[in-house]
Amino acid sequence: MSRVGKYPVTIPAGVEVAIANNILTAKGKLGVLTLPLTDLVETTVADGRVTVTPKSKATPNRQMWGTTRALVQTMVQGVSTGFTRELDIVGIGYRCDMKGRVATFTLGYSHPIEFYLPDGIDLKIDKQTHLVLTGSDRQMLGQVAANMRALRPPDPYKNKGVRFTGEVLRKKVGKTGAGGK
Repeated sequence: MSRVGKYPVTIPAGVEVAIANNILTAKGKLGVLTLPLTDLVETTVADGRVTVTPKSKATPNRQMWGTTRALVQTMVQGVSTGFTRELDIVGIGYRCDMKGRVATFTLGYSHPIEFYLPDGIDLKIDKQTHLVLTGSDRQMLGQVAANMRALRPPDPYKNKGVRFTGEVLRKKVGKTGAGGK
């Protein structure tokens, strides 16, 4: 039995949730998100709540029960309050600048890297080394943050590069410099 799926999702004020043609749509102050629903679960909207129940006790139905409920919860939270991811750029001369919807990274390569932000994702830069990404779609926000981190992952020896704020890194010990004979 799903421990997540059995709880209904409460719809906050200012958010509208509707189901049409097996597609759940959530509208709020931060945008509109859609979710195609599977035939394995029954999703209903009533009394300011979204309820998800499995159509049978088969294993795939129970698996999709909690998954669908969690996806609906993140949609409702995304259109009402949104999500944020924070990145830090560590290294001498490493920085980021923003012009329009294009973030330009200087990460120690011979050329600057231009990163185009998708629609629905906003970027705020503090001190050229602290990035704050915001958006209503949690999956897209996480993917954009991961793509930015992949431009220059943290080096294991000096920990220079792009990292998530609060990410714990293990610093490796370098060579010991044995005396030469």
